[in-house]
Amino acid sequence: MGAGQGDRLVVETRPETRTDTVVLVMTGEVDHDSAGPLKEALEEGIGARRIIADCSGLRFCDSTGLNVLLKARLRMLHHGGRLDLAGLRPPVDRMFEITGAHNVFRVFQDVETALMDSQAGT
Repeated sequence: MGAGQGDRLVVETRPETRTDTVVLVMTGEVDHDSAGPLKEALEEGIGARRIIADCSGLRFCDSTGLNVLLKARLRMLHHGGRLDLAGLRPPVDRMFEITGAHNVFRVFQDVETALMDSQAGT
């Protein structure tokens, strides 16, 4: 891995056995310069009933990343779906707490917990 590559954002889409749910696995950092892959992945997931953003590999998220997630959440709601977050690590979790985003998103300990909630029909 070259210098600076560890900071770039990688977003992998992982369809779940439930065809209406998509998990976006994020690794790296989300900021103004790296938010493109997240925007694209969220736009591609709009047809799903639910997107779970797996943040366990996210080391940093600034206001740009938060705004991308908030806008995607509103689009999902408009289309009858939802966007949930899972696996927030301390630096990212703190930013979501300070901004009040914890009150907007449903936040789960990890993807498995989020998927169990979905299967419970909430």
